[in-house]
Amino acid sequence: MAQDDPVVSAQWLQQHLGQPDIKVLDASWYMPQESRDPWQEYQVAHIPGALFFDIDGIVNRATDLPHMLPSEEAFAAAVSALGINNHDKVIVYDGKGFFSAPRVWWMFRVLGHDKVWVLDGGFPQWQASGFNIASSCPDDAVLKSKAANNAVETAYNGKLANAVTFQTEFRPQLFWTLEKVKQNVAAKAHQVVDARAKGRFDGVMPEPREGVRSGHIPGTKCVPFPEMFDGAQTLLPADELSKKFEQEGILLDHPIVVTCGSGVTACILALASIESVSMTFQFTTDLGQNGKRSPIMITQKLLQLPLKSTIL
Repeated sequence: MAQDDPVVSAQWLQQHLGQPDIKVLDASWYMPQESRDPWQEYQVAHIPGALFFDIDGIVNRATDLPHMLPSEEAFAAAVSALGINNHDKVIVYDGKGFFSAPRVWWMFRVLGHDKVWVLDGGFPQWQASGFNIASSCPDDAVLKSKAANNAVETAYNGKLANAVTFQTEFRPQLFWTLEKVKQNVAAKAHQVVDARAKGRFDGVMPEPREGVRSGHIPGTKCVPFPEMFDGAQTLLPADELSKKFEQEGILLDHPIVVTCGSGVTACILALASIESVSMTFQFTTDLGQNGKRSPIMITQKLLQLPLKSTIL
């Protein structure tokens, strides 16, 4: 398993499953209109030993906006409750194949943990490979998953978490706020790439969340996240990924900011852009000037940003 490769195969995970430093997380999450309950699905079928990571629960509890990055203290408390420490290798998967797992991959990265990978093809690929599936949920797994959510609540109530085993190191260069995005609309110093469907990007399809306008940030380019996969929901080869970005005029050796509806599918583009240039995920801001790849930032709070719509 290469440190600079953001994914691992089902075969690799099967061979290493059960090792003490391998921690597997089910980070399944679904759009509201899909009427699927990831917690219920986890309890009846998951990769043996996997714990459930609640994307809706391990968030910033100080805002009503969905999926805002939690504080360092809250994330450290939640991950510690899941029994993960900084020496562990974290493998994240989801129930759709390649959808919400990259979001958790990015959360670990932006908060300082590089030893994290996404299972290529996710749970469907694991099932298709004929590997063992756990059909019951041990009490310990339930307790840990619930403890992780409770730890976030405790942190936002200003109380200290018990037995923190995971230390964070926030990397601000990989995280953009609303203010930075506004500044970039005028400065155009960074390329902004939107992972949503073209109809939502163009303003001709409604957003899935009530009260949110469709359209896009001025100057943004659109690369819908499903274009990153093959028919089996596994990541395309690096050269094909590069072509997907280049076809939209995106320069992979220049800084990129990725965005979407609530910070989930944008992380797919972040992961795919890293894979497409076969470089280690770097955390400095000047890589575009020295021949290496540029940093990838994820935007937050964009539901507050006025959007440009093609409907005039």
